[in-house]
Amino acid sequence: METKVSKMTTAEFRQMIETIVEQKLLELLGDPDEGMPLKKSLRERLRRQKHAVAKGERGVPLEEVVRKPKS
Repeated sequence: METKVSKMTTAEFRQMIETIVEQKLLELLGDPDEGMPLKKSLRERLRRQKHAVAKGERGVPLEEVVRKPKS
């Protein structure tokens, strides 16, 4: 389905531009981490996080993270 730019909202237009820019940057620069091995600790952390999310658990709310003092 084609959508004319003149029919888009500002938010839709902005999202379209962001998507295009991101795609082009990935095309030109690639993913700098592509092909690099994951450390065992990170792989295990990602597995635990995926399992927790699948069980419906959620992380720390953004507001709480923002309130935390920086160390």
